[in-house]
Amino acid sequence: MTASVLLAGCDTDQVSLATNAKANQPVPPKLLAAMVEKNMDLQSPILVRLFKQEAELEVWKQARNGQFALLKTYPICRWSGDLGPKVREGDRQAPEGFYSINPSQMNPQSAYYLSFNTGYPNAFDKALGRTGSQLMVHGDCSSRGCYAMTDEQIAEIYSLGRESFFGGQKAFQLQAYPFKMNPVNMAKHRNNPNMPFWKMIKEGYDHFEVTRQEPKVDFCERKYVFDAAKPADAKRDPVFDASAKCPVYVIPEDIASAVREKDQRDQAETNKLVSRGTPMARMNTGIDGGMNKIFASKIPEGSTGLSERAEGSTLEMLAMSKAPGTIPGHVNPPKPNLDAIAAAPQEEPVVAVTAPTANTRVATAAPAEKSGGFFSNLGRKMGMGAADTTATTPPPQATASVAPAATTTTPPTAASRLKAAVTRIIPGHDKSKDAPKPAVAAAKPAEPTKPDTRLAATRPALKPSVDGGAGEAAQMMGSAPVVSSNSFESRFGAVK
Repeated sequence: MTASVLLAGCDTDQVSLATNAKANQPVPPKLLAAMVEKNMDLQSPILVRLFKQEAELEVWKQARNGQFALLKTYPICRWSGDLGPKVREGDRQAPEGFYSINPSQMNPQSAYYLSFNTGYPNAFDKALGRTGSQLMVHGDCSSRGCYAMTDEQIAEIYSLGRESFFGGQKAFQLQAYPFKMNPVNMAKHRNNPNMPFWKMIKEGYDHFEVTRQEPKVDFCERKYVFDAAKPADAKRDPVFDASAKCPVYVIPEDIASAVREKDQRDQAETNKLVSRGTPMARMNTGIDGGMNKIFASKIPEGSTGLSERAEGSTLEMLAMSKAPGTIPGHVNPPKPNLDAIAAAPQEEPVVAVTAPTANTRVATAAPAEKSGGFFSNLGRKMGMGAADTTATTPPPQATASVAPAATTTTPPTAASRLKAAVTRIIPGHDKSKDAPKPAVAAAKPAEPTKPDTRLAATRPALKPSVDGGAGEAAQMMGSAPVVSSNSFESRFGAVK
């Protein structure tokens, strides 16, 4: 029946999307087996959660008891910007908040293997005047405001979304967070200016945690409202407008009481952690985004950036494990943003920078490296810039230039200026090694930047499953066959 409805909505005058093999890859056998084990149907609804600090994407799926259960967690290959919501076009921020993904937002013709649009800006973002477009979850492991996976990962996630639409789900919810909204993280980031916004979306996080149901999301008075319902004596449902005064509504008492109790427990634990002296994390806008440690461990000079780090031998052990997909050769790991460094004040010399206190941990710092190797390698790469590709058009190569000091007796070199800037944004670096030494010879000139002569490799049409499955068209009982179509808009036109 589902197949016949879908066929009725197809436009046979255009090229059928059934010819797009990437968009029609079957759900891998290992995921099908996991669904059977967790009492899930292939075409039951899904829900996606994203966490920047942990660099993880979770896919939840509705089980036969009506509640959502975690199906699989995918490490995020790359996200850009800082912890915090997206505010304006071009700020490189990956969005945070609650978004709805319908079939028309699925992009089988993506330049980055496969993708789907997050739906940013939503009504809340628009009410605050926030701007931005084409913010995607896509493949290719590169980002300028997106959440980037490997091609194999996005193929799996895309197939799960596709099957949920086949099953009748009109849209799946995407919840994007700066970190897991637990007491430890709330205590560490208590000084962040985004905390009022994070507490607001934590309420939606808590609604899902206590109910294991997709929370209903509305907006009014420039704020989120979760699971609102009409009062018992009302004749019609309340009408919400993100910019207008909130209508009269109630939250079902069973949900409201459970959320209230959880929030009280979380707040008490957060207060306890603060009283014990839990160090505060500080914002670190000089580092652009993050990367899951499994990917950072496999890239020369790889860094997790603002995501959680793997220290010492842990990173080395991860390097021996299998990567969840193909890491492209052009991947750009998180590193200091040269544009931010150039814009930062440069008045103080390197020797005047005060080292951070011993009891201060910075959750957003990159892993410590040897001073000489880090700066020399970073200096050689200055001409490469920090920009990544995104789901729209790859940016041109960026070149950073450092202006000479105006009134100094001995003008600092570009390398010393870079060291000064990076030292301020990467806490934990041993600055005693960077102190100027008596000059015995002329400074060696910096190596000229070598032009990038790499040619774009032709990507194969299909990538194998992340789990290494054969990719055969395995079908679960009740699943619908792949049918011809033109676009997700027309493909599901009769179901919406």
